[in-house]
Amino acid sequence: MQSEFVDRLLTCVDCHGQFVFTAGEQIFFLDKQFKNDPKRCKPCKCKRATLGARAGEAPVAAGIARTETRTECSECHIETTVPFKPTQGRPVLCRQCFQTKRAQAGDAAPPTAAEIIAATAGLDLQPPSVDAVNAALQHPQA
Repeated sequence: MQSEFVDRLLTCVDCHGQFVFTAGEQIFFLDKQFKNDPKRCKPCKCKRATLGARAGEAPVAAGIARTETRTECSECHIETTVPFKPTQGRPVLCRQCFQTKRAQAGDAAPPTAAEIIAATAGLDLQPPSVDAVNAALQHPQA
């Protein structure tokens, strides 16, 4: 049973002014399974979002706020900006050094699980030569 939705007046917790919680908004809240009515009017919501973005708090509105830290590259020692807060004791690379290091790491492909197992068991994973296959076919072992 779904009750009929009607516009309701609510009081904003910030400015204590009244705002309308429309029937359409109530249906939207129901569809999204929101449990609580809105607490702030639209101007106060916008003001709060703007203050949060300026203070560098959690990202507001899909990643607008972002941490930027000025630091020195561990490899080339130029001053750079990184999108995170560096951790003590861990190297920080500028964009160019990071991409160079990533390209070097990409050249050497990591070993497959079969290669790791074969190496620990002392097995040779190289395919047999044509001569070895022909010799095995001519002189099968019983």
